[in-house]
Amino acid sequence: MRTGRRMADGIHPTAVVESGARIGSGATVGAYSIIGPDVTIDAGAVIGHHVVLEGAVVVGARSKIGHGSVIGGVPQDLKWKDGTRSGVRVGEDTVIREPDGWTEIGRGCLVMSSSHVAHDCRLGDGVIVINYAGITGHCEIGDHATIGGLTGLHPFTRVGEHAYVGGCSKVVADVPPFMLVDGHPATVRGLNVIGLRRAGMATLERRALQSAYRILYRSGLAPASAVLRLRQELPDSATVLRLIDFITASRRGVCGPPRATGDLAGDTEGERVLG
Repeated sequence: MRTGRRMADGIHPTAVVESGARIGSGATVGAYSIIGPDVTIDAGAVIGHHVVLEGAVVVGARSKIGHGSVIGGVPQDLKWKDGTRSGVRVGEDTVIREPDGWTEIGRGCLVMSSSHVAHDCRLGDGVIVINYAGITGHCEIGDHATIGGLTGLHPFTRVGEHAYVGGCSKVVADVPPFMLVDGHPATVRGLNVIGLRRAGMATLERRALQSAYRILYRSGLAPASAVLRLRQELPDSATVLRLIDFITASRRGVCGPPRATGDLAGDTEGERVLG
């Protein structure tokens, strides 16, 4: 263990390792990272680029800290007082970064600041993700969908094309294409009429989708029966057929309608889900 000195290799020349920091054998520190004086990095640990480790931080052997991570510092706790001893211990073989796998962002998307798109997600073309939305792992967002600010999506959730998810929603089931959802958990409130108009969808197709919405969410039919009726009554609409395909392919079920009594009571994930 070396204290406050740069090893012959392993520490990038632009990294700042303050006097007192302890760097174990074989540990590496990336470019422009800052290692505070009370930090201990055990043998074989990997610190990425632009990482800040401050305060009393211990990084266990062979752990990996991803680029841009900030660990340590003043706790986010109003009860904490200056001089109180606190810190962070990262156990051996821990990884702090995005897991392996591809996250795909389509063409012409707008992912606003402080929103989060996690590992293995796929965003289609023209998707908008508004500030502070959290899209968890393995989610799929269809072309030209919008995810409202401060919204959270459950892992493996799908959001269909041209759907709109209202701000602060909790999405625990698939969001059907062309629909507008909102709430805790999110329920279908209607067709995304404004979004479809802006997209230039023909009036006849919008009317067909309005009819499909009424059958799915206003007829009182069970999902399978509603889909069968859609096939019988609207067989010539390409958009309705895409809606049907999305619903029948759903593994999590799709967002259901709001309760008749309103959305204020209860927050059970299994309720208000079609599937």
